[in-house]
Amino acid sequence: MAKLLEYKCPACGGLMTFDSASQKMKCQSCGTEMDITEFDEELAPAGEGQEAPEETQTGQADSDNVLWENVTASEWAKEDKEKIRTYLCKSCGGEIITDDVTGAASCPYCGSQVVMQEQFSGKLMPDLIIPFQKEKMAAVEAYRKHLDQMSFVPPAFAHSKHIDEIKGIYVPFWLLDAEVDMDATYHARKTRTYLEGDYEVRETKHYGVRRAGTLHFKNVPMDCSAKMDDALMEAIEPYDNKGLKPFKLAYLSGYYADRYDVQKEETIERAKQRIDRSVLETLDSSLAAYDSYTAQEKSVEITDARYRYALYPVWLLNTQFDGKTYTFAMNGQTGKLVGDLPEDKGAFWKYVLTRALVIGVGLFIVMMIFRVFM
Repeated sequence: MAKLLEYKCPACGGLMTFDSASQKMKCQSCGTEMDITEFDEELAPAGEGQEAPEETQTGQADSDNVLWENVTASEWAKEDKEKIRTYLCKSCGGEIITDDVTGAASCPYCGSQVVMQEQFSGKLMPDLIIPFQKEKMAAVEAYRKHLDQMSFVPPAFAHSKHIDEIKGIYVPFWLLDAEVDMDATYHARKTRTYLEGDYEVRETKHYGVRRAGTLHFKNVPMDCSAKMDDALMEAIEPYDNKGLKPFKLAYLSGYYADRYDVQKEETIERAKQRIDRSVLETLDSSLAAYDSYTAQEKSVEITDARYRYALYPVWLLNTQFDGKTYTFAMNGQTGKLVGDLPEDKGAFWKYVLTRALVIGVGLFIVMMIFRVFM
């Protein structure tokens, strides 16, 4: 496992944090940049860098009782746990972690104050991570543009101090690699219309069609944070999994990370649903040559499943308004965003009444002028 990371600049001793623009560790004092691997080697004696855990082959899966084995995840090292701080939100119960040089004052999920826990209790260490590609300023600008597209948004959402509360957080995901056997039969039809003498003839041919085979799925994501809405996370997909890198603690520098609190077994049904939808889309596309078709029998069976634990980057801003929580989220890799904003009804009716008053006054003046010249 990696040795204790000091996050100190080897040139001047200043604070080193992960810079999403350069994808390197960067000194906040002198600007020195170092590659993550180079930074690790600078701090750890030779031969003691972080090694990827070995993959085990211990489980099989089926469509009714998927066994979530073959997980390539290891425990946090004692040295790494000493560099992690845990914060707990008293309001929503959210628990976030970050490195010991990044403080936390408010919860990324509800905006309430957080308190530091006494100790980080280690669970599984992530296997993989997609580092942040989009800087905070990009998230702020995207949020402001989103506000500009909306009318009558309450002032609380546009306050500069509030916008500055946008936080970069690594959301935990289980990534599923799976092999899926599919077998389906269809009643398909091809129809053509032609003229025969003075008559229009409509001819329909019927076919029995079967589609069967094996599909391979890689890195099917299921977020494993109970506090993060599943639909929201799916809305800011896709992530480009070519950007996945072996997890290193240094990537957390300057950001927050949520710990998984949804077990692999709890995502079985959601994983099946996502795979089923993808399989059906593949089957439908294979029947494009037919004018219409009706499914008769379909079987989708997961025959092998492997999970890995990963962290995906998200810029997040939650706003409490009128007893509800409104969420803005942006994919920290691609910039895709989802925004949930309410309408300020008071501002709307004020606008309507003002417009009506202006129009009314205008009509009154026109009528008076008209009477003068009559």
